[in-house]
Amino acid sequence: MYMNKEEKRPFPKTQLDSKDISVITHQFHSDCSSINSKLRSITTNNGNPTTATTPPPPRRPNRHCHRRLPRHRPRHRRPPLLPRRGPRHQLRLQRSLRAESLASTLPRGAVTVRADVSIASEVKALFDRAEEAFGGRPAHVLVNCAGILDPKYPSVANTAEEDWDRTFAVNAKGAFLCCREAAARLVRGGGGRIVAVTTSVVGSRRPGYGAYAASKAAVETMVGVMAKELKGTGITVNFMAPGPIATDMFFDRKTEEVVGSVVAESPMGRLGEVGDVAPVVGFLTTDGGGWINGQVIRVNGGFV
Repeated sequence: MYMNKEEKRPFPKTQLDSKDISVITHQFHSDCSSINSKLRSITTNNGNPTTATTPPPPRRPNRHCHRRLPRHRPRHRRPPLLPRRGPRHQLRLQRSLRAESLASTLPRGAVTVRADVSIASEVKALFDRAEEAFGGRPAHVLVNCAGILDPKYPSVANTAEEDWDRTFAVNAKGAFLCCREAAARLVRGGGGRIVAVTTSVVGSRRPGYGAYAASKAAVETMVGVMAKELKGTGITVNFMAPGPIATDMFFDRKTEEVVGSVVAESPMGRLGEVGDVAPVVGFLTTDGGGWINGQVIRVNGGFV
């Protein structure tokens, strides 16, 4: 029952019998035929007549047909042994998951800032933007996880000098610049947290990771020293060393055989995932992690 908006009276309920429905249906098809005949007279820009392609009239559903439509099958999550990835899959995934989209899903707001951590001025601008976005208050937490890896996996003897320098510029110098800025600008008196993400390759010493492992080992030494130097500030400094994690950087230029060999070395029989690592980092930044300082936390499923 619908109401007339102006007069606020109910519309009379109309009942149609089968004859009325037949007349309406006949009139509808007559109108469609008239429209189709007009469409066929459409001409092109040059004035040459052409025949317009018109879709056929909709087929009436067959009430006696009981064919079942295929049911939607939910996509189940693939076991993390060898994550699903085709050619360039990881690259496409990285480009599709923009930082802005992630920031919009975080509670209490978030901002994204693009910076090269190997340049001191850009690191300073990164902290400036963060403080500006949250009312000029000092930051509480720095999680330094920027890092690069030479995808050629050369031996130390075959590592190019420019590749070595670039790896140390981002991994070691970048961590130094970020931690130095954080030591001067994080909140004092309790609650300040610095977490540097390194790697368990420092302990496994896997061939092909010479520059990468050396750069991360330098960060681990620096972080241990900083934990003592910041005595009295209430700022804790730790480093978290994950094992092989199913990320873009791990899969870059690795064959299935290489990935399988890495999985075989893990006592857990699979690669790690971001969800295995993030909760540990989160705990180190909370009040519950306030008594953990100057430590290396290896989150690798027993890989090392």
